[in-house]
Amino acid sequence: MRFVRKTHYNQDIQLFKHNGQRFWYGLLAVFVLSAPLWLDRFYLGELSLVFIYAIAGIGLMLLVGYTGLVSLGHAAFLAIGAYTHAYLLGSGWPFPAAIIGAASLTAFVGIIVAIPALRMTGIYLAIATLAFAVIVEQVLTHWQSVTGGYRGMLVPDAELFGLDLTTPVIFYFLCLLMLTISLLVALNLLRSSSGRAMVAVRDSEVSAQSMGIHIASTKRMAFAISAGFTGLAGALFAHKIGYLSPDAFTLLTSIQLLLMVVVGGLGSLHGVIFGAIFIGLLPQGIALLRDVVPPAIAQIPGIEPGIFGLILVLFLIYEPLGMYGRWQKIRLFFEEFPLYRKATYKRQKSYLRTERLR
Repeated sequence: MRFVRKTHYNQDIQLFKHNGQRFWYGLLAVFVLSAPLWLDRFYLGELSLVFIYAIAGIGLMLLVGYTGLVSLGHAAFLAIGAYTHAYLLGSGWPFPAAIIGAASLTAFVGIIVAIPALRMTGIYLAIATLAFAVIVEQVLTHWQSVTGGYRGMLVPDAELFGLDLTTPVIFYFLCLLMLTISLLVALNLLRSSSGRAMVAVRDSEVSAQSMGIHIASTKRMAFAISAGFTGLAGALFAHKIGYLSPDAFTLLTSIQLLLMVVVGGLGSLHGVIFGAIFIGLLPQGIALLRDVVPPAIAQIPGIEPGIFGLILVLFLIYEPLGMYGRWQKIRLFFEEFPLYRKATYKRQKSYLRTERLR
């Protein structure tokens, strides 16, 4: 077992806790940077999609995992970022300005959505964000002069310094760069007073308010940042699919994003990566499963959303800490072996908030 000796207060906020983390993250960096040398273009495209999902997952994790606000409408933010980016590119904007404009507009919409949502919590907030997603889907369908309606919108090719950003290798490195920047921004945000305020609101709004934290401003900020990250992912997602239509941003997309953060592990940016890999590869696994199972089962309508929902329920019941939580348990087992106790993660009796005050 590793024990980190802390001799300075700055060690509490360092990105890397010890040299072991630096070694493994460095090895991971070598792996992802060298991937185009030994991976086929198809697998590079799948990894690029995983990176895009991870960026959107960072935004949703900051809202759900660190602020405690459940959202079922992040497919709408993804759509706003994608359509805005495509529209700005078609209007002659350069790629950096278009992607910043898409993220900024999506963050502004997040602030507008947060104003009525501040009065809601739990299932009511989830229903409100779901209604927002339905409204955005209808706007995309009927605002044909901008979005093209069901005819869709062609995403223009993007260039930067004479390089075609839509080629598989360059697009892979672009998504990797955006994911790295997003992770660094999120990690530094969580180390700041604003990030600690978000965690305090998640744990107890009454306690946070008694400490001088402005609840409404913190929630509004969380919605804006979350929407901005998702809008950035939507801009990259537009180049990934090449052609935008309302069918690409449905309720299933919101469920996929929520499934990603829950399965990966709530309250952990590591869980975002685990969940993005899981969600990115799950459709391919379902497609392979359709070829194996009998046709009567493979052709059942709605089998993919059903599998997503089943996985979500199973994780909530049997592994609420997600994939990253399971990895922590496995690592602790080997660190403490043979002194590991089976009751280490035994669930304790839980109480309602009203019962805690007795």
